[in-house]
This record gives sequence, C-alpha cells and structure tokens, in this order.
Amino acid sequence: MKNNKEVYRHEQKYLISKKDQYLIRQRLRELMILDKHVRENSYTIRSLYFDDYWNSAYEDKQAGVLKRKKYRIRIYNFSADIIKLERKRKHGAYIYKEDAPLTQEEFYKILDGDYTFLLYSPYQLCQEFYVECIANAMKPRTIVDYEREPWTLNAGTVRVTFDENVRAAIGSFDIFDANLPALEVLEPDKLVMEVKYTEFYPEIIKEIIPSDAMEYTAVSKYVLCYDKSNYNRSFNDYWYDH
Repeated sequence: MKNNKEVYRHEQKYLISKKDQYLIRQRLRELMILDKHVRENSYTIRSLYFDDYWNSAYEDKQAGVLKRKKYRIRIYNFSADIIKLERKRKHGAYIYKEDAPLTQEEFYKILDGDYTFLLYSPYQLCQEFYVECIANAMKPRTIVDYEREPWTLNAGTVRVTFDENVRAAIGSFDIFDANLPALEVLEPDKLVMEVKYTEFYPEIIKEIIPSDAMEYTAVSKYVLCYDKSNYNRSFNDYWYDH
C-alpha cells in the first residue's frame, strides 16, 4: 500500500509463550538472520511516549479508530548515541514510521517544555511535532522498556521480532536514567512477537507461527504501560502537575 512516497508496512502482533519462542527461533535460524545491529542476542529499547491534551493516541487505540498516530522519543541500550523522534501512523494493519535525529540536549529541552528549536529544525517531523506541542499541548505520558531480538529476511523485507520483559518505567521521564524502577505488564511466561513486512508475507513464515498463538493487535505496549504506570494518577493530576 503506497501513498505518494510513503510506503506502508503490514504489522501483525502475537502474544506467545517462552516455549513458543524457543521453537520458533529454532526454525527461524534456518531462514533468517539476526539484525546486524544486535551485539549479542538482543538490545534494549526505551521509548518515551507523548500524548495531547485529549489523550488522543490512547483513546483512539482503545476505541479502535482506523487511522491514528502517536509520537515517541526512542533510544537503545540507555545510550545517547542514537536518539530519535518518531511518529508512527497506522491505518488498520498498515503502519508508516517517520523519524528525525535529536541530541541529548534537545531531548532535555523538550522535557522542560522548551520547543522553540523544533520550529527551526531542518526536519519536517520536528516542525510538525512543534505544532502538536503548542497547539495540542503534547506532553510525555509513559516510558516503555523491553528487550528486542530481531530477525530479518530479505525476501518481502520481512522482519520478525521477539519483545521480552515489557515494562513501564516509573518515577521520571528521563530516558537516560537506566536505574528507573519498572513495572512488568505481561505474565511472566509471555512475550510479544511482531511480524512486519512490506511486499508480501512468505508462506514459510506463516507456517512457523503456532496455531494457539493469540493475535495481539487489540492492545499496544504503549497502552499496557500507560495503564500500569498511571493506575494511581488521575487525568487532572497529570496535567496540573506538569
């Protein structure tokens, strides 16, 4: 599915067990390779999600709105080497992601509510995020952490990932604080498997998904972590305290 220069990818999510992961991995090894950015078996992803005054990203997801978007700032292994502002747009099962680089200093400016530099950024995404922050009172909502094991297949540009230890970091929105306490959001034996592809979904990949895997498209990691980390905070408390 293409819209001008935008290439939308298919995305399917499954809730599987650790046993399923082991069995699937054994078969993946014959077909796919680990992503080149993986140093050992996985890397840690930390994302700070933002939402507007009306909590639109959260509410649209809960309501099953067909077309929706969300903003986040993402880092890897708690490092400042790569910092990305991302916008993920979704149309049904199709996704389109955009990103723009940030510096650590720029991240802290955003955290402090100083958005002016975004307006003068050479990246259109930053400029549009500035409008969101000013016009719609975009604010940080929750931090989502997990370990990702990514496998890739060139045919059909397929990517299969295992996301383990999904948790909501609490106590601060400082994404560079690796010592933030965290709350687990999945049962101990469960993890999220995602399958993403652009051109076609190879039949051989379909066959490795266990028949009892629970399709997980109804819930996002952001929604799970938001609910977990905000159970004792009212909506008004959030907006008037920040």
